[in-house]
Amino acid sequence: MPAEVSEALVLRTYPFREADLVVSFLTRDRGRLRGVAKRARRPKSPFGSGLERLSHVKMFYFQKETRELVALDSCELIQSQFSLMADYTAGVALDFMAEVAEQVLPPGEPSERFFRLLLAVLDHLRLGRPGDTWRAVAYYTLWAVRLGGFLPELSVSRDSRLIAEEMLRNPVGRIGGEWTRETAADLRRFLVRRIEEQIERKLLTVPLLEAL
Repeated sequence: MPAEVSEALVLRTYPFREADLVVSFLTRDRGRLRGVAKRARRPKSPFGSGLERLSHVKMFYFQKETRELVALDSCELIQSQFSLMADYTAGVALDFMAEVAEQVLPPGEPSERFFRLLLAVLDHLRLGRPGDTWRAVAYYTLWAVRLGGFLPELSVSRDSRLIAEEMLRNPVGRIGGEWTRETAADLRRFLVRRIEEQIERKLLTVPLLEAL
């Protein structure tokens, strides 16, 4: 049986058995999937460094309708986020984005727009300009809520509402202004509360994000 191939972003991995990993990943064509990567924790793994958080990869896997987990065969790295992980602020932002995607997206439901959203904010973060992390986090969170179908009327300041309107019209690279942690902070926190209400749990990365 030939392997399925999907362009994917790795969301999370956690140990399984002695040398395996369970991998949660978002595909462009099949939505969020989970699979077992056998021997992934061994030195000569067929996955190499491709299973790092939010790595952009080409994933090869076998899928059976009767099984919840797919069997991962290998992956080819397209774009690593290693350079971003070297910066603590950007690294926390990536952890937040990955957690939101894993919690908001239902399994096995294609969402190419969410996939493209993640790629866009990752590309933006790699520019490494001052304020880009907070701009990307706000943009991503707003669009995650909108694409999830639960964006309410915004109860935020006038300035933050204007920023949100600009973000809903333009790509992240065209969002202007000087950004710091406090820029549109009320919008970011409002959207996080909305996500937590939707998933009925607290996001583990939010305290780290707010402590930056």
